[in-house]
Amino acid sequence: MIDQYPLGELSAEQFLAEYWQKKPLLIRQAIADFVPPVSADELAGLACEEEVESRLVQFNAEQDSWSLEHGPFPEERFANLPESHWTLLVQAVDHWSPEAADLMQRFSFIPNWRVDDLMISYAADQGGVGPHYDNYDVFLLQAEGVRRWEIGAICDETSPRREDAPVMILPEWVAEETFDLQPGDMLYLPPQVAHNGYALGDGCMTYSIGFRAPAHNEILRSFSDFIGEQLGREIRYSDKDLALQANPGEITPAALDRVAETLHNYLQDREQLSRWFGEYMTDPKYPELKEEGETLSPAELAECLEEGYLLRRNEGARFAFVRNTDNSTSGRLFAEGNSYPVDGDTLALAEQLCGDQRSLALNADEITNTQSSLLCTLIQTGSLYLSEE
Repeated sequence: MIDQYPLGELSAEQFLAEYWQKKPLLIRQAIADFVPPVSADELAGLACEEEVESRLVQFNAEQDSWSLEHGPFPEERFANLPESHWTLLVQAVDHWSPEAADLMQRFSFIPNWRVDDLMISYAADQGGVGPHYDNYDVFLLQAEGVRRWEIGAICDETSPRREDAPVMILPEWVAEETFDLQPGDMLYLPPQVAHNGYALGDGCMTYSIGFRAPAHNEILRSFSDFIGEQLGREIRYSDKDLALQANPGEITPAALDRVAETLHNYLQDREQLSRWFGEYMTDPKYPELKEEGETLSPAELAECLEEGYLLRRNEGARFAFVRNTDNSTSGRLFAEGNSYPVDGDTLALAEQLCGDQRSLALNADEITNTQSSLLCTLIQTGSLYLSEE
């Protein structure tokens, strides 16, 4: 278990009960003496890579206008930026940096499958992305420099926004609270809390730990697709209890009850529901970038473990597990959208793989054949890899 969550004097239980999805929280020196695992130069380098999602947001104060550019950027782009009012944002840095991925484990008081990614922003003086709100929870950890955060009202899709801006900007901005964050300070914001952050001076770097919150329409569409793919075309609507109707055009309450019962039966199938949810919530953020790992035999894996190699979850890989019942010794392991039946010793291994440490040291002499087979599969799919440290 993680020794110290970045919650100051709050316990994880208190934070979840009083703040999570309820109200903002400022935590001074959430991570004291914080040393950023990714430097400004390394961040700029990532923004030049084809596979990495990045943006450059600028504000023209004289014209009151915003501009947005998408990466990858040529190196010379950064040499031609103005002295102020710009921000570079790089998504999913934890997918590319093992050290950044390790930082995410500090937030394991929230389930792994709720984590989205680590976005890092670097801003010149007064740089920011304007007043806006997000539909997800976020921890804003100050890494370098000073950033002022202004917090406003609760907003939603009916809130006014600037139509002339390429990013979502709230035009009627009124700050209700203001905080200046120094390195190591952190601000938690629940969904839909309006906020505006901007750099006070140069060299401002902020780490944004964001969490997944799928929209209900996405959840319903995904689940219906999952169930539909498993059903044959001969499983159809039936009405053996059909009664004579006064008007043949009426859709009766009895007909609606039959449809409701059909849908209810699929939702009540906990095994199917848990399998869909586990695969859905662990699906890779960038599936097109997923690569296969190396193929190892159980004997080769045992040899690597004897030499002291560690097993590590791949950067950005999402892992979760579920028990078939509350006290069941069987269930499923989910890794990057794939699911694996587990039972007994492999369920125990699944619990270890999904814990709050990305690295796992295993004794080759204590691994069972079924555990070894599962590990080799996860290495081959690229969800796990062997590391010397």
